[in-house]
Amino acid sequence: MDTNILLESGTNELEILEFKVADNYYGINVAKIIEILNYQHVTPVPNSHPFVEGIFMPRDTIISVINLRKCLGYPDDPDNEGLFFITNFNNLNTAFHVDQVLGIHRVSWEDINTPDSTISSEATGVSTGVIKLDDHLVVILDFEKIVSKINPATALTVSDIDDRDNTGRDRSHSPILIAEDSPLLSKLIVECLKKSGYTNLNVNNNGQEAWDKLTEMKEKGTLLDDVHCIVTDIEMPKMDGHRLCKLIKSDDKMKHIPVIIFSSLINDDIRRKGESVGADAQLTKPEIGKLVNAIDDLVDKYEDARKAKQF
Repeated sequence: MDTNILLESGTNELEILEFKVADNYYGINVAKIIEILNYQHVTPVPNSHPFVEGIFMPRDTIISVINLRKCLGYPDDPDNEGLFFITNFNNLNTAFHVDQVLGIHRVSWEDINTPDSTISSEATGVSTGVIKLDDHLVVILDFEKIVSKINPATALTVSDIDDRDNTGRDRSHSPILIAEDSPLLSKLIVECLKKSGYTNLNVNNNGQEAWDKLTEMKEKGTLLDDVHCIVTDIEMPKMDGHRLCKLIKSDDKMKHIPVIIFSSLINDDIRRKGESVGADAQLTKPEIGKLVNAIDDLVDKYEDARKAKQF
């Protein structure tokens, strides 16, 4: 199955691969998928996490296989071999064992609803959104969270930011606007930025909320004082990060504000999409230390340009 996304950048659309596990419908952003394979024999690994089925080696690359039935709390079905889809995010290749792949759907982020806390809590939930397709609901899974629960080393941690000497630089005067839909990741990003000295933070749950805030600041005439840098995820309900970046860079008042795309999805294709919508920097989510450096560089350039009255 061809999993190459052929969508124009910044349209606020994505392609979802719909699949089934134990007669329930789930989805994943096609941008995360490298390929889909028929079931293959895997080699169990002693003392591995109970959700890890084992490893296999397609094309001379060892890849771990996560059993989604076990991960989602369903019993095994020995009569259904199922298949694998291999993903790449956070610079990591992982295979997921599912029962059946149903197809690919092109949808808008506006149609994806954020699950409330009764469905997906910060601590235990593994859903990032729900969308209605035909006559049924499809739950979009948080695969980054699934992998980080199995291997915590893949997750963002505040310890990735060393305590920094702020005596020579006051980062607190530089306001940063954040767009991130994951409550857990948003909390970690905020903690990491505050630890580095960026304490003036405007946090938003999705791109639409961030855009509304920026528009409000623009109308009040405070935009260039209130935001010196924007950090956005890509995958977000209502409005994704590429669409947000495109809107910002297409606006005469906002286009000078630097935008950093901070996402688990950064690969060559996604990087080209980010460049096409005008992103000033693009980083994968494990690179939290590099995020602070990128903000420092872009904020310096922004504030120097403002002092020089270049805009």
